[in-house]
Amino acid sequence: MTSQKASTMIRVASVPQDQVYIRHLEPLQEQDRGSLRLPDPIHAPGSQSEQSPWWPPLMLTPEWVRDNHQRFDLMHIHFGFDAVDPQTLRNTITELRHFHKPLVYTVHDLINPHQPDATAHRQMLDILIASADALITLTDGAAAEIAAQWHRAAHVLPHPHVVDFATMNRLRRRREVLAVSSQRRTRHIGVHLKGLRANISPAILEPLARIVAGIPDTELQVNIHRQVLDPSNREYKADLAGQLLEGEKQGKWNLEAHEYFSEQELFEYLGSLDVNVLPYRFGTHSGWLEAALDTGAAIVAPDCGQYVGQHASVAPYRWDYDRVDEDSLEEAVKHQLALSSVPGMDAEERKRQRMALAEAHERIYLDLLAR
Repeated sequence: MTSQKASTMIRVASVPQDQVYIRHLEPLQEQDRGSLRLPDPIHAPGSQSEQSPWWPPLMLTPEWVRDNHQRFDLMHIHFGFDAVDPQTLRNTITELRHFHKPLVYTVHDLINPHQPDATAHRQMLDILIASADALITLTDGAAAEIAAQWHRAAHVLPHPHVVDFATMNRLRRRREVLAVSSQRRTRHIGVHLKGLRANISPAILEPLARIVAGIPDTELQVNIHRQVLDPSNREYKADLAGQLLEGEKQGKWNLEAHEYFSEQELFEYLGSLDVNVLPYRFGTHSGWLEAALDTGAAIVAPDCGQYVGQHASVAPYRWDYDRVDEDSLEEAVKHQLALSSVPGMDAEERKRQRMALAEAHERIYLDLLAR
């Protein structure tokens, strides 16, 4: 990448800036940086949401664009636009046009995994995809959907690494040592229900338990956020709590209820699994999938969305409406258990990919600014 002095750097109003995907689009060496992403505007004390200090994103208001247009050269939207209403988004784009600021939009989600009704997200996509001066997405399949539905072409740039390189090296090296060991060991199949967001279904548990019970030297590890099992919490799910506790009592799975993982806790958890099964009924792309691959866990993912397109090693299974197709799930799990090498890219490959992604983003920015 051609080095640029700080005074000539492309100044990007990134929405957001402090998020792992966006941080890992930066080159590894400071001298290779050709763009500078503005820090997230922070809300006044007492007004921040529990989700993140940058939520809702102030950059997505017409007032912020008017007040700050001299501080940035273009805007790049990733996440957070569901915090504003459609008219506010239109007004913000109008202000960008007024001040001749190009708009880049990375289409991460064609369907919002947090929303059971796709209507609101689709309305925002209609605005953003039609208005953006350049589109980016993560897989060929998503680009094909964008072309079919909105008649727009999108650059396809894959998801960068999620796990830091030192942790990645350690966890993948540990897997390689285990792979060549002659010692018999129990292999762990894991499914994490998180906080049971809209696209996560516990319907996968019973068929997966039957599959794992039929495979020698394997155990099923089920994780969930603690509040779902806490009767005093508003997110408590009584029926699911009963099912999970009874399944643990019967020996179908090992159950772990916990608070939200820290970043390192998440990486250690993923590194402890041989196969990670994603219990998603719908969606598009997954950062969780990328983190699991970084640790060397084999991925079993639904064939909805574009999860399978994120890496060639991902094994698909099918949903039949709200029921898991058990045959395809069993085939996928057994296939992943039989892999002869650690899946995913190692740290050196991820470093090269990160450099290529930084260069690709800079080329897109430069092209827009040159028009």
